[in-house]
Amino acid sequence: MPRCAFLTMDNLDEFEVYDDLLLEPLSKFGWSVDMVSWRNRKARWDQYEAVIIRSPWDYQQDAELFMHVLEEIDRSPALLENPLELVTWNIDKIYLRELQEKGVLIVPTLWSKNFHIRDLESAFEKLNTCELVIKPTVSANADNTFWLDRQSLSKKADELVEVFSSRPFMIQPFMENIVSEGEFSLFYFGGEYSHTILKTPAKGDFRVQEEHGGILASADPEKKLLQRAEQTMQFLEPQPLYARADYVRTEDNDFALMELELIEPSLYFNMDPESPERFARIFDHWMKKKKNSL
Repeated sequence: MPRCAFLTMDNLDEFEVYDDLLLEPLSKFGWSVDMVSWRNRKARWDQYEAVIIRSPWDYQQDAELFMHVLEEIDRSPALLENPLELVTWNIDKIYLRELQEKGVLIVPTLWSKNFHIRDLESAFEKLNTCELVIKPTVSANADNTFWLDRQSLSKKADELVEVFSSRPFMIQPFMENIVSEGEFSLFYFGGEYSHTILKTPAKGDFRVQEEHGGILASADPEKKLLQRAEQTMQFLEPQPLYARADYVRTEDNDFALMELELIEPSLYFNMDPESPERFARIFDHWMKKKKNSL
């Protein structure tokens, strides 16, 4: 029986994880699965035909070491999914600027490598907003993400200096529709559309992750939203095994890309009962195709 590893972390107790829903459908296609922490230095990657990055949700604490581990896996006989070159491109949110240059609509963004409070103060005018969101370009789980107005900016000045003085960051206008409607996530397996969910934050918050009180609901994507996602997906090369594209509705009823998750997105298999079987089928076909091409 071929073996596959799901790359995870040492302790997932504080997270909602749904990858166990893949175990039964994958076994139907003849696959056995091991959960392996990316920090496990004794892991033998040559024991697996594939290593799928699934829930290493602490990688941002040591992104350099995480990439070193992925490079080790990539040098082994195991097939790393998503591919290392996609991960390398996707790990820094500067990729959004590249997609914007290709015509993808993203949330308006200012990019900076040098932190000065005065730059944040001027960002309100540049972005024509009363509220800002600032976050590192390498981050996950909404870590070190701040929602600011002018008053809270002055109160958190010291904390902001501490967090951003030594790392690149991005500044965006706070998108009101995140609170009033939510954030749409569209999922693709092997380039095929799978399902969509709507994530809404808890009252008084802006973070949509379940760990922060976010609420999930299944959704049928509007035609415009689906078109935006398809447009984004066409720029990905090589094609990813899995992808999650997060969008927010704009004031003019379009949809702006917030994140394109190609490394370790939750794929919310719990929200679509057919999605685990769909993923397993596509993965099995994916591996047979890759094997035949060698």
